[in-house]
Amino acid sequence: MKTTKKELSPEQREELIKTLKERFEKNRNRHKEIEWEKVETKLQANPEKLWSLDDMEITGGEPDVVAYDKTTDEYIFYDCSAESPKGRRSFCYDRAALDARKEHKPQNSAIDAAASMGIEILTEEQYRELQQFGKFDTKTSSWLKTPADIRKHGGAIFGDYRYETIFIYHNGAESYYAARGFRGVLRI
Repeated sequence: MKTTKKELSPEQREELIKTLKERFEKNRNRHKEIEWEKVETKLQANPEKLWSLDDMEITGGEPDVVAYDKTTDEYIFYDCSAESPKGRRSFCYDRAALDARKEHKPQNSAIDAAASMGIEILTEEQYRELQQFGKFDTKTSSWLKTPADIRKHGGAIFGDYRYETIFIYHNGAESYYAARGFRGVLRI
């Protein structure tokens, strides 16, 4: 079990790092110029970030390194599951949308769930970057960080991949679907 300090036990840490290393080695196309040893050093030095990665893993996100930011000296992890993470579906977009629903409220909102995990929702730009590594969301869709101008009118955006094309579209932020979740990003 996780502690309230958002820290994994040594056994959980070891198991998660083993899983992340296996995924890293299996998907070299996502991080051709990055060395695992440097990633692991960062992971070991940031136990709270490991807790967030574990949450990403538990909810079906299959987090993996997709970039290194030289400016901030951070590795960037995205959820790389083929479909939107199963443990994060059927959520409306944010707290305002959740509070606005009078009946048939979803369990949570994507923004609140991401915050509780210590991650952020992918932006449209990040979602398009993710799609360079494969075909993601061919049967599902994922909420994306919505620009304030769209959100103030009650909308929110989501992405999916159909017909060999990345689609970015909109819905009311209060809507939720069994096939729509969200993908996260974590910088370590």
